[in-house]
Amino acid sequence: MDKRTFLKIGSTGIASMALGNTLPAFGRHSLAGQRAAIYPRRIKKGDTVGIITPSSPLVDDKGYAIAKANFAALGLRIKWGEHVGKKNGYLAGTDEERIADIHRMFSDPEVKAIVCLRGGSGAARLLSRLDYSLIARNPKIFMGYSDITAFHQAIYTQTGLITFHGAVANSVWTSMVNNQFTQLFFEGKPPVYATDKKEFRPISSGSAEGRLLGGNLTVLAGIAGSRYFPDFENSLLFLEDIGEEPYRIDRMFSQLALTGALSKIKGLIFGKCSECEAKNPRNSLTLNQVLTDYIKPLGIPAFQGARIGHIDEQFILPIGARVRMDADGGTLQVLENILR
Repeated sequence: MDKRTFLKIGSTGIASMALGNTLPAFGRHSLAGQRAAIYPRRIKKGDTVGIITPSSPLVDDKGYAIAKANFAALGLRIKWGEHVGKKNGYLAGTDEERIADIHRMFSDPEVKAIVCLRGGSGAARLLSRLDYSLIARNPKIFMGYSDITAFHQAIYTQTGLITFHGAVANSVWTSMVNNQFTQLFFEGKPPVYATDKKEFRPISSGSAEGRLLGGNLTVLAGIAGSRYFPDFENSLLFLEDIGEEPYRIDRMFSQLALTGALSKIKGLIFGKCSECEAKNPRNSLTLNQVLTDYIKPLGIPAFQGARIGHIDEQFILPIGARVRMDADGGTLQVLENILR
């Protein structure tokens, strides 16, 4: 995931597009406000899943076969976005092509769910140009992670649609992912998300309830201050990342703290931070120290080690749903029916 490139292009890309494009009235949103939740429909075997590349293209062609196998195992058909396979530098086609595939999949009545083929970079370039009215009129399951975090936040803040942070189509889906996919999207029964005891690390004890928001830390920090950055009042925040040294994690937590987001949350769940060790440990804080420095003073329940991140076996989490967390047991539980 080329997040550093994302940060370099993000501010200039969003600013230039914002000057030339006007959001539809539906898309205007106050940071202080929250929209009523919109719930997507359940799917069934034989349904069609749309696959798109709204950020970066595949590194190689192996991912196409992996995606086909993932959905065939679940008894689902797939429909490729028209521009899947396109390349424009580190982007999966031009902005116009990537936007067109998103809009087509939401408007296509044959497509019952949308899963991103991979993350990468470039999602934030599209946020001011999406047709949020179209998305709200055609609520569907929308799933992905990493750079897809930007779409999750934007769709939730602009429409209220519950989307899903989970495996991309290019991931190797384990039996755990398949079971959660089936339980959630076929049966409409959210699981209790339990952290592996070997990975679990409590930060602050207690339990809390709130709207579940979050995703990739770098991407979330990259949209801070925009209209697509959520209001974190009474929310539970979950985070993950990859390839970031502790000093960079520290910087991004500072950014979230300075926006006021951290002072609003009722609880925090930190997943995996793959390859996040310091290159020079003698001259660095550890990741655990950074998390403790920022989270302990908040006096909220928090834990680390959840199956969230750049890993094959990861939770499928509903963005915007009401959930309860238990920081002593390392669990998350959804408190509402999130699929119609």
